[in-house]
Amino acid sequence: MFGPKLTFSSRVIMIRLLIVLVGRRFLHLHPSKCTDVLLSYCDDMAYPQTMFPNILGHKTREDAESGAEYLLVSVAESLLGGVCNPDIRMLGCSVLAPRCEKEKVLKPCRAACEAVRKRCGHAFEGIDMAWPYFLDCDRFFASEQEGCYDPLEGLRAEEDAEALDSMETAPAEDPAMAMRFTYHTNAQMVGVLKKIEERCSDVARTYSIGRSTEGRELLVIEFSNNPGRHELLEPEFKYIGNMHGNEVLGRQLLIYLAQHMCSEYQLGNERIQTLVNTTRIHILPSMNPDGYEAAVSGLPDNNYGDDEEQGPRYESWNIGRSNAQNIDLNRNFPDLTSIAYGRRRQKRHRTDHIPIPDRFWFGKVAPETYAVMKWIRSIPFVLSANFHAGDLVVSYPYDLSKHPQERNMFSPTPDDKVFKLLARTYATAHETMSSENAQCGTSHTNSPKGTVNGAQWSSIAGGMQDFNYLHTNCFELTVELGCDKFPPEEELYVGWQENHEALIEFMEAVHLGIKGIVKDEEGNAVKGAQISVRGIRHDITTAEDGDYWRLLTPGIHIVTASAPGYSRSMKKVHLPRRMPAAGRVDFVLQRAAPELDPPEEDEDGPLTGTHDRFDPYNQYERYALMSDSSQNREERAEKPWWWNYFVVPGGPAPTWLLKHY
Repeated sequence: MFGPKLTFSSRVIMIRLLIVLVGRRFLHLHPSKCTDVLLSYCDDMAYPQTMFPNILGHKTREDAESGAEYLLVSVAESLLGGVCNPDIRMLGCSVLAPRCEKEKVLKPCRAACEAVRKRCGHAFEGIDMAWPYFLDCDRFFASEQEGCYDPLEGLRAEEDAEALDSMETAPAEDPAMAMRFTYHTNAQMVGVLKKIEERCSDVARTYSIGRSTEGRELLVIEFSNNPGRHELLEPEFKYIGNMHGNEVLGRQLLIYLAQHMCSEYQLGNERIQTLVNTTRIHILPSMNPDGYEAAVSGLPDNNYGDDEEQGPRYESWNIGRSNAQNIDLNRNFPDLTSIAYGRRRQKRHRTDHIPIPDRFWFGKVAPETYAVMKWIRSIPFVLSANFHAGDLVVSYPYDLSKHPQERNMFSPTPDDKVFKLLARTYATAHETMSSENAQCGTSHTNSPKGTVNGAQWSSIAGGMQDFNYLHTNCFELTVELGCDKFPPEEELYVGWQENHEALIEFMEAVHLGIKGIVKDEEGNAVKGAQISVRGIRHDITTAEDGDYWRLLTPGIHIVTASAPGYSRSMKKVHLPRRMPAAGRVDFVLQRAAPELDPPEEDEDGPLTGTHDRFDPYNQYERYALMSDSSQNREERAEKPWWWNYFVVPGGPAPTWLLKHY
């Protein structure tokens, strides 16, 4: 009915115009008898006649057509990104234009409604919309004992016919597992993740870590043989995509990876099953969903491409990079690298678990940054990668140059050997990344095999990977997936083929090095014990249950475990090449008199004892409240982006669409 380039808002306007024009023509229909179904978006229902007043009390067809309920049914396909189409539309039509037989209205079946809600509720959650009140399964639907009909029977008949036609071919694949090599809207992305959770409920779980500036959910999908909880000695791994909203291939790859993990696990793929059963994997496909929406809106057409080198696509390449507050999220984390550099000459200086300076909280902290910071502090992550675009290379810490006047100076961490090994793991498993030094017109001097030190490549302060390393146990790398930030859809399949092996191998790398449990003489776990490696001035700490994971290269290492009130315990560890899993190294600490020397301090605060301070003055909440006081932000916070499409001048506000009204 409408052309493919028609925007959502134009579609709504045209629908309203058609409603008015067609509605006037049929204003005087008799309300008490069965009459033909003349609602244009309901004319394919399996029954030919309806009756007014309908189940909602609309006295005439014009009343029904002029309401927000019918408008929602009309635009559901576009609004939800094609998810649950035509199920939502047909379910809505069964209430707005109910079945009429022998001058009597029949109610749709409650079981059909409940099935659709279970299958499609996530689509409404994805756009922060409440489940429509007129699809209340208890209120407007009936049980089989009361007499009802299946409003989706026409759809079921079509599906049955398609199933019969395909019986001689391979069985139909679950839509959640079928990779669509097209860009997913935020609603479609949420829908896919929720379907994966439903399909693989024994090993998959979705959860939210917070909301974006414009209220979109930051949804994570987790894979584990015991989803929802940390298991002893099982390392925690994470992938983060779409930190810059206009760098989109990583977002798509992580959606495909989640589908791949679920389907392959169920098909009995031993490699995937071993990975899931021994690792807790967290995938955040989009850290910046607001930026993604801006990037999509800024593209010249629905094909996300432009043939002319200097065309509209070239001019809009940077739209959506930042979040909705115009904050670059990869410059918004606490700059702990400068603090580490400033302490290099201090006795017993540390490059781990550096506290967040109080001054950070008095700056502009994005809600996306805040959510990710809380997330990585709440789970003992071991290894991570975040995905970007604009080049084809793996970057490893430090991201900030150690010399303020030399912005491209090699600036290694104490774990430089480990980071280089991890970076090579991804780059060499990628089909093309390690084949050339300069893939995108940039020179990675002294950076073999598709890897580069972040500061030597492009020095930045406030980056996420440096924050991971200096504040937590987690080692994070940045993967640049290609020269084009927003590649055409026809390149998505190639992108998946080039990266899927690297994605798996990098997850397996979380099992490099050693792991173990630190206990006292009575067998109690020692939380927060330090694990030190001779020659590496970067310690990691034990988790809640006393377990730890220390990424290390092959070779001989002297490892020490220590904790306040205990004597140190030291072991010599030999790690051969190609170990299939992390070596097990446990420690038992004996009670000892506490050290009398107080910890050193500097201008940024004490070196120890303040790591647990997180937003101590509740400054983030104050900032959020101050921002909400402005009229524009308040309107955005209370009313989602789709709100104005459903407000009719002079009519009642459809507050039933709002989740938090």
